Amino acid sequence: MKIAVFVKQIPDPSGTGSLDPATNRLFRDGEVVLDPGDSFGVEAGLQLAEATSGEVVAISMGGEKALEVVRKAMAMGAASGIHICDERLTGADALTTARALAAAVRSSGAELVVACTESTDGYTGTVPAAVAELLGWPSLTFAKKLEIEGRTVRIHRQTPNGHDVVQADLPAVVSVTGGINEPRYPTLKGIMGARSRPLERLDLSGLGIAAELVAEAGGHQRITAVQPAPQRDSGRIVEDDGSAAGVIADFLAELKLI
Repeated sequence: MKIAVFVKQIPDPSGTGSLDPATNRLFRDGEVVLDPGDSFGVEAGLQLAEATSGEVVAISMGGEKALEVVRKAMAMGAASGIHICDERLTGADALTTARALAAAVRSSGAELVVACTESTDGYTGTVPAAVAELLGWPSLTFAKKLEIEGRTVRIHRQTPNGHDVVQADLPAVVSVTGGINEPRYPTLKGIMGARSRPLERLDLSGLGIAAELVAEAGGHQRITAVQPAPQRDSGRIVEDDGSAAGVIADFLAELKLI
């Protein structure tokens, strides 16, 4: 079985991000890394591949630098990679991104897609479900445990009170939460071997996507303004002169919390 894993290149979260004043988009020319959440998806895919004698294909959409995260996934153990690279996809919205990724999945022949729940730089949390809809596959979300038995994929979906057990027939799309596993580190052998593994480069024509679907007017998002978050009030200090409990109780009652 072939398992597709989505990987994304983002500005280093440990650094200080900055915006391009002309577009209000993140500068991506500095230090960039594999999205930390994606490492859990890569590891989940590799574990399933090992358990089913399958293989993982790492898929990423982005500029030339995005090739680095595909290589890292292959260094971790992915058997092959697909890099979607087309200038016309710059600034693509979540739906356009999902269209490109879904087309790449079809091209790869994968029967299972594993992705993190949301990217660290975008936080829309919509792309995995959108890919599932475009493919016509079931979507299993917020998985904190993932397993395959025959043609059935089963997850424990994380909830505020524990977990739900959800299952579906393959093919399917699964989004995983952080902490589902402990991602492995690329070995020197893996890093060297990644250079010789199959890597496909696809643009819009290679994906079979019409250019008008990603035109500036329809397939891109435009950030019209960015404002600093308002400062939080300093709050109220209650001195305990014997009446503090009553003051706090009255305050909570005003908020209808008690």
